[in-house]
Amino acid sequence: MGKLSKLLSRLGLNGFLVGILASIGLAAVFPEFGSANSGFPWKPIIQVGIGLLFFLYGLKLDPAQLRSGLSNWRLHLLIQVTTFLVFPIIIFPILYLFPNLDPNLALGIRFLSALPSTVSASVVLVAIARGNVAATIFNASLSSLLGIVLTPLWMKLASVNSAAEFDLAVAFQDLSFKVLVPVVLGISLHKYIFPRLKNVLTRLKFLDQSVILILVFTTFSESFSQGVFNSFPIKNLITLFAGISGIVILAQMVLYFSAFKLGFSKEDRITALFCGSTKSLVHGVAIGKVLFPSSSLLGLVLLPIMMYHLQQLILGSLLARRFEKNKP
Repeated sequence: MGKLSKLLSRLGLNGFLVGILASIGLAAVFPEFGSANSGFPWKPIIQVGIGLLFFLYGLKLDPAQLRSGLSNWRLHLLIQVTTFLVFPIIIFPILYLFPNLDPNLALGIRFLSALPSTVSASVVLVAIARGNVAATIFNASLSSLLGIVLTPLWMKLASVNSAAEFDLAVAFQDLSFKVLVPVVLGISLHKYIFPRLKNVLTRLKFLDQSVILILVFTTFSESFSQGVFNSFPIKNLITLFAGISGIVILAQMVLYFSAFKLGFSKEDRITALFCGSTKSLVHGVAIGKVLFPSSSLLGLVLLPIMMYHLQQLILGSLLARRFEKNKP
């Protein structure tokens, strides 16, 4: 358990999870302070924070390393198709079997299924399990860029004739400015800035997490101030948590056995498992802020993503430890 605890700490689970729960708790106690009516300049702080977050993300990416990963195209195809096609195709129809599910929570689950893979958690898990780390970095980075286009496309389909419907062209423009431009700028400046800041950048994960925590606090403050969660009994949240757990396990099983049937090496099977089954909380809050500008709605949409984030780290950590113990 001690080793597992250290692994979870490396993934940022302990402190970050406490921070998320604390942010939600503070939002429940002081909803007015984080709401749009507080008078505090939350909006410009969040906009600058998101831009800086994705710039630093791009800065960490080595263009040469990305180019070298192009050759393993079968692995890349499996991960990207699972992330952006299989996930939504499975999840979207299943939700129609639960007509009593709150429509905004259902929208959040659909949003979760259409999100790109996470980078940091995938890399750590694959490294611990002794998988193909280079392919993980390539696929997680590619997934992040594809998500700027594919996630809004799926959500446009999911939100037709609903209160969450949005202008797709405006969404693309907004995401390009807030996410794509900072990432591309960071990648282009990698060789000039990264060598000088390499030792410092690892400590800047707290900046990433701070931006997410501010977004969580302001989003849930608005939701609580409008009484969005007043009609949600605890048993419904427990049921939702169990359902999200089933999605995580299903994704992991589909990916690992698909990679096995395709004859991938053990290292590539591990990469497919972790890189293809994880979903990015960072992209979830950033893209969600653009697609669902109503903070009260965004609080419900983000709830399944937060649950998935917790479970992908816990279940992924257990699997990574198992692979590490079974090393040849």
